[in-house]
Amino acid sequence: MTGSSFVYVTFIRTTPDKLWSALTTPEFIKKYWFNIQHETDWKVGSPWKMVYPDGRITDTGEIAEFDPPRRMAFKWRNEFMPELKAEGWSRCVMDIEPVEDVVKLTVTHTMELEDAKFIGAVSGGWPKILSNLKSLLETGEIVLKEIR
Repeated sequence: MTGSSFVYVTFIRTTPDKLWSALTTPEFIKKYWFNIQHETDWKVGSPWKMVYPDGRITDTGEIAEFDPPRRMAFKWRNEFMPELKAEGWSRCVMDIEPVEDVVKLTVTHTMELEDAKFIGAVSGGWPKILSNLKSLLETGEIVLKEIR
């Protein structure tokens, strides 16, 4: 593939249904995503956006795929940093796969643009968000309070 990509794989002690719920329930998402609200109706073709607590929009997009509890994909663009917004649209895919008594979550974030700064940015953010998600599902607590 040409372009830029970031792939993150983690194994979580949960079920596919519980992980799916954690990825699609707005109040639960806020717990591990640093209090950022995700707004959508979770239907293919529907708009999606992430909103900071102060009302600023961080990212926007569209639900591209929605196959509970196996796979979801987003068309995704950063909105709050002009240099990242100028790079255009990316695609984020989340694949959920049961493996023995755990669940494998693979997040693949791609752009057609070579050396995309946006993919560089998400490569720092995804590990923090997904570490919080894993910890929250397994222990009931997040590990990081700020994204920094």
